[in-house]
Amino acid sequence: MSQTNQSDAPLFQVRNHHSAASGPPPHIDDLRPNQYLGYFENQYGEQAVFVYDGDSSQALLYLGDAGWETSHTVVDGVVPDLVLSEVERLWVRTCWQTATSKPKEV
Repeated sequence: MSQTNQSDAPLFQVRNHHSAASGPPPHIDDLRPNQYLGYFENQYGEQAVFVYDGDSSQALLYLGDAGWETSHTVVDGVVPDLVLSEVERLWVRTCWQTATSKPKEV
């Protein structure tokens, strides 16, 4: 693994594992302040991306097996319009809790 001193060098990259029928995957960049990003891949290689916008307090979920081009709204840690596995639900809930938690004052 090569080392770089560039502050804008990518930290994490992953390739799309879904077929072309899933549509083009979303291009999500972390350049927006107040944004939380989460990535998930299950044992079958199905991928999901969680995007929380702290300015609007809204979250979206993108899933390759549900069609990359369609975003799904996350409401209080739940995705009402999707049937998710238990592991996927736990991951979404964890992302939601992490993104929306308020720092404790010391």
